[in-house]
Amino acid sequence: MNNEAIRKSNIIYWSSGIVSICGIIFEVLFGALGSYILGDGVKQYTLTISLFLTGMGIGASLSERVMKNLILAFVWIELSVGLIGGFSSFMMFGITAFAPAGTDAFYLYFITVLIGALTGFELPILIRKANEIGVDLNRSTARVLFSDYAGGLIGGLLFAFLLRPQLGLVKSAFIVGTINVIIALIVLWLFRKEIKRFLIHATAGLIILIALVIGLFFGEEAAFHFEQKIYQDPIMHMEETAYQKIILTQDPSTKDVRLYLDGSLQFSSADEYRYHEVLVHPAMEYVEHSKNVLILGGGDGIAVKEVLKHDDVEEVTLVDLDPAVVELATSNRLLLKVNDGALTNEKVNVINTDAFQFLENTDTFYDVIIVDLPDPNNESLNKLYTWEFYSLVRNRLLPNGVAMIQATSPVFATEVYWTISETIASTGLYIENLHVDVPSFGNWGFVMASRNPIDLQNLEIQVPTRFLTNELLLSLTHFGKDEDGEIIDRNGERIELKPNTLIDPHLIGIYENSWKNY
Repeated sequence: MNNEAIRKSNIIYWSSGIVSICGIIFEVLFGALGSYILGDGVKQYTLTISLFLTGMGIGASLSERVMKNLILAFVWIELSVGLIGGFSSFMMFGITAFAPAGTDAFYLYFITVLIGALTGFELPILIRKANEIGVDLNRSTARVLFSDYAGGLIGGLLFAFLLRPQLGLVKSAFIVGTINVIIALIVLWLFRKEIKRFLIHATAGLIILIALVIGLFFGEEAAFHFEQKIYQDPIMHMEETAYQKIILTQDPSTKDVRLYLDGSLQFSSADEYRYHEVLVHPAMEYVEHSKNVLILGGGDGIAVKEVLKHDDVEEVTLVDLDPAVVELATSNRLLLKVNDGALTNEKVNVINTDAFQFLENTDTFYDVIIVDLPDPNNESLNKLYTWEFYSLVRNRLLPNGVAMIQATSPVFATEVYWTISETIASTGLYIENLHVDVPSFGNWGFVMASRNPIDLQNLEIQVPTRFLTNELLLSLTHFGKDEDGEIIDRNGERIELKPNTLIDPHLIGIYENSWKNY
């Protein structure tokens, strides 16, 4: 090949790598969007990856019809990917806020297939163009595919460690879309001698680029207003971390503060005391000494506040995966008012790590273990509701220690609650079931567990409370007929509950089916 052919082939290889980076970022970005807005991260990532690859197959098949004007075809594919992909997150939030229920899921899956098809269209065209300018077919195919696969790795790493945690879903989409359009314009310029009506195509590309740049600077603010429509109260703090999206709202009239993680309500300051008093005090009062306490989850600091009401507490270890939640709980005035600055107490030691890994690695035994983790709505959370996890909890309890575990709603998710209870009991722990009405949540359930039989008959609550009393405590152990452990299917047959395990994580499916109508 002459120097001109080598230069053009290098342009093709570099273009292939860069657009592949953009393609994989869009692929995982759609998975993240689905996980955040639609829930069940494993399901959404599985669907988006499958649909994206299906789209690539469709695009690759259709590309065989393009035999002429290959560079122009590539340019317009990139302009289309840039425009559609760039506005994808922005549009998703808008559709979620204003369109009828279910429209957001249809839009996400449709756009995933569409971007996948356009991405699949690119590679055969680039391979064909490399061959057209004199590169051997086998060599051009190998080099373009290498650039594509290497670009995929880089794109995945960029999204996971830079784009999502630093820029969020809206800005990330606009930036990647802008890169697609810039590549299109560069290729258009370098191959301008082959392009008829070059100025028309260049002008169209510049208009799309300007639209994306405007979106980059102003789209997130508009998307914020879209997202505000999803929440009942004004958003006071919004943050996207490597683990989740944090939303803090406050009602301007009642001053009710609410914390949401990935769209799920964690507490309302109007009634959180009902939840946290039942979560903490029965276990703390049941043990003879509550010197050493472990809290798994609870990064908002409210459970710690309740624990510190007990004078015999010497050390509290809080294990929460996301340091951003803890940082917010120790710096945000709204949260500090709710948790009384509990996380800054000298008795408290905060560790930011996975609860499962912490229990596997620690050698410490605890008087009380409080498990205040989000519901098991995805694979990563499901492992914290398994026989293996509760066995680790059991192994870290002192002989007379007690654990209290939040276990979702026995009314809205009856089978889920009793499956969690069965899983805990299957580890050999004795259990007691409790539930309480929390207006912002509904009826919510807990499982108290110990190595010894539990008797709450003479238990006294000796610390200041706003809700819980000695007389009320025993009533929390009674369940109505529609929320007890007798689970009946549609055919009137009793469902035999089985423990949830890492090997058989059936709780996820039960959870999704239980909550789908709420």
